[in-house]
Amino acid sequence: MRITEIRQTTVPIRSDMKNAYISFSEMTVSLVAVVSDVVRDGRTLVGFGFNSNGRYSQAGILSDRMIPRLLNANSADLASQDGTYVDPRKAWQAMMLNEKPGGHGERSVAAGVLDMALWDLASKCVDMPLYQFIRKAFGPELGISGEEPSNRIFVYAAGGYYDAGKGIAGLKDEMKSYLDSGYTTLKMKIGGATLSEDLRRIEAVLSLLPSGEHLAVDANGRFDRAQAVEYAFALAPYRLKWYEEPGDPLDFEVNKAVCAQSAIPIATGENIFSHQDVRNLLRYGGMNPETDFLQMDPALSYGLTEYVRMLHVLLEQGWSPSRCIPHGGHQFGLQLSAGLGLYGNESYPGIFKPFGGFADGVKVEDGTVRNPNLPGIGIEQKAELYELCRELLA
Repeated sequence: MRITEIRQTTVPIRSDMKNAYISFSEMTVSLVAVVSDVVRDGRTLVGFGFNSNGRYSQAGILSDRMIPRLLNANSADLASQDGTYVDPRKAWQAMMLNEKPGGHGERSVAAGVLDMALWDLASKCVDMPLYQFIRKAFGPELGISGEEPSNRIFVYAAGGYYDAGKGIAGLKDEMKSYLDSGYTTLKMKIGGATLSEDLRRIEAVLSLLPSGEHLAVDANGRFDRAQAVEYAFALAPYRLKWYEEPGDPLDFEVNKAVCAQSAIPIATGENIFSHQDVRNLLRYGGMNPETDFLQMDPALSYGLTEYVRMLHVLLEQGWSPSRCIPHGGHQFGLQLSAGLGLYGNESYPGIFKPFGGFADGVKVEDGTVRNPNLPGIGIEQKAELYELCRELLA
């Protein structure tokens, strides 16, 4: 088989929400379609990919560098061993041709979008859900080949943004709606208000929950060392699920200082984009492999191909993939969580549409969800998102 065409577009996901660092008022997403020459049941097989919220669309890098490299590559050089699909790992090497080391953060997003589409297409070509396909592909090298992948994945509801006029009553209403829809664990933003106000917000949400272990908080890298440690001491009595990204994601000294002082687990990683950065975080960031969480987002980090390299780094450093819970809150992360034996997956109920969220009709039951038993990622089962894909192909 071969790639016949690659299309891309930019889609807005604007919102008035704010976290401690940014507003989402101008946020955009890249959407790509990788078209093959394979026709099955009268339909051409196409792989779809997009990037997670929080990083902008990458139209320039995609159209100027990565898409031309893929289209100009020799089809035989990209083929899987049996010739039934384009091997995303070989395609990754082609799209990264002549790219210098480093430079992660924008380029990694563009590569992640294409890589997602290529894995979607490959698993459609072999007629398997992506989570089953990647367990077969990577299980042996990650030491999980003998296990049937579980398709019951823990998810938590991420919200609690600083919306204008929401107030504490609105925050409680929002969080209660997530609990009513089946979630058992919540996450809310901190750092966009004073410490005393944030503590009032936390206590309001905790009044809805059986214990602090059902609530995580996220500072989005807002604090300097003194503020991050101050919050760590203030949060300790609540015994929360985790304290997320207290400082700049690449300031490992701040992260180490907070880890040394925090009585609750630390979570970070959504804003590091390569296996080299993961290695440095584990070497120098003070993280505990028994209690802390890693949140690297494969859609923003060169894709599944690079994410597997990250998991190898984890194993080398004495960590387990079961300490990973990807950022992003979408179907791709859910497939990876099942296929690679990760801790679970983020979810954004009702926001960042149509990219956030899972297949239509998928219900949250006791804080878990299942992937649909369909080839690929399952984007076709998410009507609003698939309509954008159809428009891209029209």
